Amino acid sequence: MFLDMSSSSSDEVEERLEEILEEYTEDIFNEIVEDQTIPQRRRTYRERHREGGHARLWNDYFSEDATFSSDQFRRRFRMNKELFLRLVHSLSECFSFFQQRRDATGRLGLSALQKCTAAIRLLAYGTAADAVDEYLRLGETTALSCLHNFTDGIIHIFGEEYLRRPTPEDLQRLLDIGETRGFPGMVGSIDCMHWEWKNCPTAWKGQYSRGSGKPTIVLEAVASHDLWIWHAFFGPPGTLNDINVLDRSPVFDDILQGKAPRVKYMVNGHMYKLAYYLTDGIYPKWSTFIQSITLPQSPQEQLFAKFQEATRKDVERAFGVLQARFAIVRNPVKTLDKEKIGKIMRACIILHNMIVENERDGYTCIDISEFEEGDNTRTSQVETERPTNLNNMFPNRNDLRDRNMHAQLKHDLIQNVWNKFGDEY
Repeated sequence: MFLDMSSSSSDEVEERLEEILEEYTEDIFNEIVEDQTIPQRRRTYRERHREGGHARLWNDYFSEDATFSSDQFRRRFRMNKELFLRLVHSLSECFSFFQQRRDATGRLGLSALQKCTAAIRLLAYGTAADAVDEYLRLGETTALSCLHNFTDGIIHIFGEEYLRRPTPEDLQRLLDIGETRGFPGMVGSIDCMHWEWKNCPTAWKGQYSRGSGKPTIVLEAVASHDLWIWHAFFGPPGTLNDINVLDRSPVFDDILQGKAPRVKYMVNGHMYKLAYYLTDGIYPKWSTFIQSITLPQSPQEQLFAKFQEATRKDVERAFGVLQARFAIVRNPVKTLDKEKIGKIMRACIILHNMIVENERDGYTCIDISEFEEGDNTRTSQVETERPTNLNNMFPNRNDLRDRNMHAQLKHDLIQNVWNKFGDEY
C-alpha cells in the first residue's frame, strides 16, 4: 500500500515538471520570435492623378492644336501619328488590357494612349520602367505590364503580316531589284547581330558568353534594300558563330518543304533555279550564298568585290536602323525571362517593318520601271507553273550546298557585274 502511494506521487511530480519545462520553453521561443518578426506594412497608395497625365498627353500630341509638331512626334514615337493611332485602335479592339475601364469607385483608369505611349517610350529609349511615371502618371509595375502586353498584342495582331516570308509578288520585286543592281537571283543579305543580356542567370553565363565577354543572344536576319527584315531567327546563345546559328536556323525550311515560290534566272547565259543571299566571308560556299573576294586581283574581281560589299550592307543598315529606332535593342537587356526578351525583339522587328512600309515612299528607291513596263528585258522570274517531274519539284540539301554550283554562279556574277558596270570602273 505504501509503495503504491509513493510511486504515484513521483509520477505526478515528473508530469508537473514536464509541464513547467514546456511552458518555460514556449515562453522563451515566443519572446525570441516576437523580437525578430518584422511588422507587416500595408502597401502605400500613391495618388498619381492619371486623368491629368492623359490630358497632358492629349494636348501635347493628339489635339487639333497640339503643342508638338508631327516631326517631333515622329522623333519621339519613332513612327508617324497615323501609324501609332492604328496600333492603339487595333490593340484596344482586341485586348481588354488596353480598354479604358472604371474601377469600383467609378473612376476611369489609364487610357489606351497612356499605356501604348508608355510601351513605345520603353522600347524607343530603353530607359527604366519608372522613367515614364512623371509624365504619363503610371507606376513601374504598370509600365512593365504595358510593355509586355504591348509586345504580345503586336505579335498576335501584326506578326503574320509584317514578319512573313516573301509572297510571289514580293519575290518578283526583290528579283527585279537584284537584277538592276547587277545580281540576278539575289533576294537579300543575311547576317547575325548580338544583343547583350545583362541579367543573364549565372548558371547560363558560360553558355551565352564568348571568351571573357558579356552574355549575348544572337539574332539572324535577312534584309532587303529598303531595310525590310524578311527573316528573323532569335535565341541562340552568344557563344555560337554565324555558321553554328545557320545550322539551327529555319531560313531554308520553306524551300526544302516546297512552300517557297520557285524562281529561275539567267546569268551570263546560264540558267539557275535557286535564289541566293549575299553574305560575308564566314558563311560556307553554298549555291545559296555569294561572298565577296578577299584579295581581288583582276579588274573584274575588284569591281565585283566593290559591288558585292556595298550591296551586302543592306542587312548591316537594317541592324543599325533597328537599334537606332528602338534603343532597348541597342542597350543591354535587363529582363530575366528569355521568352519575354524574344517577344520584345520580335515586336521591335514587326514595328520596324510597319514603319518601313509606312515611310517607304520617302526612300530613295531603285528604279525598276523597265521591268514593270514589260517582261522583255527581265531575266529573273518567279515560276507560276509547277514542274511535271516530281523528282525535280523540291530541291534537297545537297542542291542548297552545291559547291560546284556556287563556283559557277560566282564566276557568272563576276562577268555579269563587269558587263553591266565595267564602263564606270
